[in-house]
Amino acid sequence: MLEVKGLDCGYNGKVILENVSFTAKEGDMVCLLGSNGVGKSTLIKTIVGLLIPYKGDIFINNEDTRNLIWKDRAKIISYIPQVFSSMFQYKVLDIVLMGRTSYLGLGSSPSKEDRDIAMEAIEKLKITHLKDKIYSRLSGGERQLVKIAQILVQQARIIVMDEPTNNLDFANQTIMLNHLKKCIDMSMTIIMATHFPDQAFLYGTKALLIKDGNVTEIENPNENLTETYLRDLYDIDLKVISLGLSDISRKVCLPVF
Repeated sequence: MLEVKGLDCGYNGKVILENVSFTAKEGDMVCLLGSNGVGKSTLIKTIVGLLIPYKGDIFINNEDTRNLIWKDRAKIISYIPQVFSSMFQYKVLDIVLMGRTSYLGLGSSPSKEDRDIAMEAIEKLKITHLKDKIYSRLSGGERQLVKIAQILVQQARIIVMDEPTNNLDFANQTIMLNHLKKCIDMSMTIIMATHFPDQAFLYGTKALLIKDGNVTEIENPNENLTETYLRDLYDIDLKVISLGLSDISRKVCLPVF
Protein backbone atom coordinates (compact mmCIF):
# COMPACT_ATOMS: atom_id res chain seq x y z
CA MET A 1 0.00 0.00 0.00
CA LEU A 2 1.11 3.54 -0.83
CA GLU A 3 0.22 6.16 1.76
CA VAL A 4 0.80 9.91 1.37
CA LYS A 5 0.39 11.99 4.54
CA GLY A 6 0.30 15.78 4.81
CA LEU A 7 2.55 16.27 1.79
CA ASP A 8 3.76 19.70 0.66
CA CYS A 9 5.65 19.48 -2.63
CA GLY A 10 7.13 21.70 -5.32
CA TYR A 11 10.48 22.70 -6.81
CA ASN A 12 13.01 25.54 -6.77
CA GLY A 13 11.79 26.53 -3.32
CA LYS A 14 8.19 27.03 -4.51
CA VAL A 15 5.37 25.03 -2.94
CA ILE A 16 2.98 23.81 -5.65
CA LEU A 17 0.69 21.49 -3.66
CA GLU A 18 -0.10 21.61 0.05
CA ASN A 19 -1.27 19.06 2.60
CA VAL A 20 -1.80 16.20 0.14
CA SER A 21 -3.05 12.99 1.75
CA PHE A 22 -4.35 9.84 0.06
CA THR A 23 -3.88 6.08 -0.01
CA ALA A 24 -3.53 3.65 -2.89
CA LYS A 25 -4.03 -0.03 -2.15
CA GLU A 26 -3.43 -3.20 -4.13
CA GLY A 27 -5.81 -3.25 -7.08
CA ASP A 28 -6.31 0.53 -7.11
CA MET A 29 -6.01 2.74 -10.17
CA VAL A 30 -5.69 6.33 -8.98
CA CYS A 31 -6.31 8.86 -11.77
CA LEU A 32 -4.85 12.36 -11.33
CA LEU A 33 -7.06 14.94 -13.06
CA GLY A 34 -6.53 18.66 -13.56
CA SER A 35 -5.56 21.34 -16.06
CA ASN A 36 -2.03 21.81 -17.41
CA GLY A 37 0.41 23.21 -14.89
CA VAL A 38 -1.59 22.50 -11.72
CA GLY A 39 0.97 20.11 -10.24
CA LYS A 40 0.13 16.61 -11.46
CA SER A 41 3.71 15.98 -12.62
CA THR A 42 5.12 17.58 -9.46
CA LEU A 43 3.12 15.19 -7.27
CA ILE A 44 4.16 12.21 -9.38
CA LYS A 45 7.86 13.14 -9.28
CA THR A 46 7.66 13.53 -5.51
CA ILE A 47 6.02 10.12 -5.09
CA VAL A 48 8.72 8.36 -7.13
CA GLY A 49 11.56 10.21 -5.37
CA LEU A 50 12.72 12.64 -8.06
CA LEU A 51 11.66 15.61 -5.92
CA ILE A 52 12.16 15.88 -2.15
CA PRO A 53 9.00 16.74 -0.17
CA TYR A 54 9.01 20.03 1.69
CA LYS A 55 6.76 18.53 4.32
CA GLY A 56 4.92 15.29 5.06
CA ASP A 57 5.60 11.61 4.46
CA ILE A 58 5.30 8.91 1.82
CA PHE A 59 5.04 5.29 2.96
CA ILE A 60 5.04 2.05 1.01
CA ASN A 61 3.88 -0.91 3.08
CA ASN A 62 4.38 1.24 6.19
CA GLU A 63 8.03 1.97 5.33
CA ASP A 64 9.18 5.55 4.83
CA THR A 65 10.36 5.80 1.22
CA ARG A 66 13.25 8.03 2.33
CA ASN A 67 14.81 4.92 3.83
CA LEU A 68 14.83 2.98 0.54
CA ILE A 69 17.96 2.74 -1.59
CA TRP A 70 17.38 3.12 -5.35
CA LYS A 71 17.65 -0.61 -6.09
CA ASP A 72 15.00 -1.54 -3.52
CA ARG A 73 12.79 1.37 -4.61
CA ALA A 74 13.00 0.23 -8.26
CA LYS A 75 11.71 -3.23 -7.32
CA ILE A 76 8.67 -1.67 -5.64
CA ILE A 77 7.75 1.36 -7.74
CA SER A 78 8.21 2.03 -11.47
CA TYR A 79 7.76 5.27 -13.39
CA ILE A 80 6.98 6.45 -16.91
CA PRO A 81 7.63 10.20 -17.28
CA GLN A 82 5.64 12.54 -19.48
CA VAL A 83 8.69 13.24 -21.65
CA PHE A 84 11.67 10.98 -22.25
CA SER A 85 14.69 11.02 -24.56
CA SER A 86 14.39 9.31 -27.93
CA MET A 87 18.10 9.44 -28.76
CA PHE A 88 18.96 5.89 -27.65
CA GLN A 89 20.71 3.93 -30.40
CA TYR A 90 19.58 0.58 -28.98
CA LYS A 91 17.17 -2.03 -30.23
CA VAL A 92 13.74 -2.15 -28.64
CA LEU A 93 14.45 -5.48 -26.91
CA ASP A 94 17.53 -3.94 -25.26
CA ILE A 95 15.52 -0.93 -24.05
CA VAL A 96 12.91 -3.23 -22.52
CA LEU A 97 15.63 -5.32 -20.87
CA MET A 98 16.88 -2.20 -19.08
CA GLY A 99 13.85 -2.64 -16.84
CA ARG A 100 15.65 -5.63 -15.30
CA THR A 101 18.62 -3.52 -14.11
CA SER A 102 17.65 -3.59 -10.44
CA TYR A 103 17.71 -7.43 -10.53
CA LEU A 104 21.23 -7.71 -11.96
CA GLY A 105 24.44 -7.98 -10.00
CA LEU A 106 27.36 -5.64 -10.58
CA GLY A 107 28.82 -6.33 -14.02
CA SER A 108 26.35 -9.11 -14.83
CA SER A 109 24.32 -9.42 -18.03
CA PRO A 110 20.62 -10.26 -18.50
CA SER A 111 19.91 -13.98 -18.20
CA LYS A 112 17.63 -16.12 -20.35
CA GLU A 113 14.93 -15.62 -17.71
CA ASP A 114 15.33 -11.84 -18.02
CA ARG A 115 15.00 -12.09 -21.81
CA ASP A 116 11.94 -14.33 -21.52
CA ILE A 117 10.30 -11.81 -19.17
CA ALA A 118 11.11 -9.00 -21.62
CA MET A 119 9.66 -10.90 -24.57
CA GLU A 120 6.50 -11.71 -22.59
CA ALA A 121 5.92 -7.99 -21.96
CA ILE A 122 6.59 -7.17 -25.62
CA GLU A 123 4.10 -9.80 -26.73
CA LYS A 124 1.43 -8.64 -24.27
CA LEU A 125 1.61 -5.10 -25.66
CA LYS A 126 1.54 -6.47 -29.24
CA ILE A 127 4.81 -4.82 -30.27
CA THR A 128 6.74 -7.98 -31.23
CA HIS A 129 7.25 -6.51 -34.71
CA LEU A 130 9.30 -3.70 -33.13
CA LYS A 131 11.70 -5.79 -31.03
CA ASP A 132 14.67 -5.55 -33.41
CA LYS A 133 14.07 -1.94 -34.50
CA ILE A 134 16.17 0.99 -33.30
CA TYR A 135 14.37 2.80 -30.49
CA SER A 136 15.23 6.33 -31.65
CA ARG A 137 13.64 5.67 -35.06
CA LEU A 138 10.22 4.80 -33.65
CA SER A 139 7.22 7.09 -33.57
CA GLY A 140 6.26 8.78 -30.30
CA GLY A 141 3.44 6.32 -29.73
CA GLU A 142 5.66 3.31 -30.40
CA ARG A 143 8.29 4.64 -27.98
CA GLN A 144 5.61 5.04 -25.31
CA LEU A 145 4.57 1.39 -25.67
CA VAL A 146 8.22 0.32 -25.42
CA LYS A 147 8.61 2.31 -22.17
CA ILE A 148 5.48 0.65 -20.82
CA ALA A 149 6.96 -2.77 -21.65
CA GLN A 150 10.12 -1.69 -19.82
CA ILE A 151 8.27 -0.95 -16.59
CA LEU A 152 6.32 -4.21 -16.85
CA VAL A 153 9.55 -6.22 -16.84
CA GLN A 154 10.64 -4.23 -13.81
CA GLN A 155 7.88 -6.19 -12.01
CA ALA A 156 7.24 -3.46 -9.48
CA ARG A 157 3.93 -3.66 -7.63
CA ILE A 158 3.29 0.09 -8.00
CA ILE A 159 3.30 1.70 -11.46
CA VAL A 160 3.34 5.50 -11.68
CA MET A 161 2.60 7.03 -15.09
CA ASP A 162 2.53 10.67 -16.20
CA GLU A 163 -0.02 10.99 -19.03
CA PRO A 164 0.86 7.61 -20.58
CA THR A 165 -1.72 7.80 -23.37
CA ASN A 166 -0.19 10.93 -24.89
CA ASN A 167 0.98 10.25 -28.46
CA LEU A 168 -0.95 6.98 -28.65
CA ASP A 169 -3.64 6.47 -31.26
CA PHE A 170 -7.05 5.15 -30.23
CA ALA A 171 -6.16 1.49 -30.79
CA ASN A 172 -2.88 1.66 -28.86
CA GLN A 173 -4.56 3.60 -26.02
CA THR A 174 -7.05 0.77 -25.72
CA ILE A 175 -4.33 -1.91 -25.78
CA MET A 176 -2.35 -0.12 -23.08
CA LEU A 177 -5.31 0.64 -20.80
CA ASN A 178 -6.67 -2.90 -21.10
CA HIS A 179 -3.28 -4.25 -20.07
CA LEU A 180 -3.22 -1.88 -17.10
CA LYS A 181 -6.65 -3.24 -16.17
CA LYS A 182 -5.10 -6.71 -16.13
CA CYS A 183 -2.38 -5.37 -13.80
CA ILE A 184 -5.10 -4.10 -11.46
CA ASP A 185 -6.79 -7.50 -11.57
CA MET A 186 -3.42 -8.95 -10.49
CA SER A 187 -3.53 -6.65 -7.40
CA MET A 188 -0.95 -4.18 -8.67
CA THR A 189 -1.36 -0.45 -7.99
CA ILE A 190 -1.54 2.15 -10.77
CA ILE A 191 -1.16 5.90 -10.27
CA MET A 192 -1.78 7.73 -13.53
CA ALA A 193 -2.05 11.37 -14.55
CA THR A 194 -4.51 11.82 -17.40
CA HIS A 195 -6.34 14.55 -19.28
CA PHE A 196 -9.31 12.26 -19.92
CA PRO A 197 -12.02 12.00 -17.22
CA ASP A 198 -13.48 9.09 -19.21
CA GLN A 199 -10.46 7.00 -18.19
CA ALA A 200 -11.22 7.69 -14.53
CA PHE A 201 -14.85 6.63 -15.07
CA LEU A 202 -13.89 3.44 -16.89
CA TYR A 203 -10.76 2.30 -15.04
CA GLY A 204 -10.34 4.38 -11.89
CA THR A 205 -11.00 3.21 -8.35
CA LYS A 206 -10.04 6.70 -7.13
CA ALA A 207 -9.56 10.14 -8.64
CA LEU A 208 -7.40 12.98 -7.33
CA LEU A 209 -8.71 16.36 -8.47
CA ILE A 210 -5.89 18.90 -8.51
CA LYS A 211 -6.57 22.64 -8.59
CA ASP A 212 -5.23 25.81 -6.92
CA GLY A 213 -2.64 23.94 -4.88
CA ASN A 214 -5.17 21.53 -3.38
CA VAL A 215 -5.95 17.86 -3.99
CA THR A 216 -9.44 16.39 -3.52
CA GLU A 217 -9.73 12.60 -3.28
CA ILE A 218 -12.81 11.01 -4.89
CA GLU A 219 -13.61 7.37 -4.16
CA ASN A 220 -15.23 5.30 -6.93
CA PRO A 221 -15.20 7.95 -9.70
CA ASN A 222 -17.82 6.13 -11.78
CA GLU A 223 -20.34 6.81 -9.02
CA ASN A 224 -19.03 9.96 -7.33
CA LEU A 225 -17.16 12.05 -9.92
CA THR A 226 -19.95 14.45 -10.87
CA GLU A 227 -20.48 17.17 -13.44
CA THR A 228 -20.16 19.75 -10.67
CA TYR A 229 -16.70 18.50 -9.70
CA LEU A 230 -15.52 18.45 -13.32
CA ARG A 231 -16.94 21.87 -14.22
CA ASP A 232 -15.15 23.37 -11.25
CA LEU A 233 -11.94 21.48 -12.03
CA TYR A 234 -11.67 22.57 -15.68
CA ASP A 235 -13.69 25.84 -15.61
CA ILE A 236 -15.76 24.82 -18.64
CA ASP A 237 -19.35 23.80 -19.27
CA LEU A 238 -19.67 20.04 -19.76
CA LYS A 239 -22.02 17.11 -19.44
CA VAL A 240 -21.47 13.65 -17.98
CA ILE A 241 -23.55 11.16 -19.93
CA SER A 242 -24.32 7.55 -19.02
CA LEU A 243 -24.30 5.05 -21.88
CA GLY A 244 -26.03 1.69 -21.61
CA LEU A 245 -24.16 -0.83 -23.74
CA SER A 246 -25.81 -4.27 -23.43
CA ASP A 247 -25.06 -5.22 -19.80
CA ILE A 248 -22.37 -2.53 -19.37
CA SER A 249 -23.02 1.01 -18.13
CA ARG A 250 -20.36 3.59 -18.94
CA LYS A 251 -20.02 7.33 -18.42
CA VAL A 252 -18.42 9.83 -20.78
CA CYS A 253 -17.58 13.48 -20.31
CA LEU A 254 -18.45 15.86 -23.16
CA PRO A 255 -17.88 19.61 -23.50
CA VAL A 256 -20.93 21.78 -24.13
CA PHE A 257 -20.56 24.29 -26.97
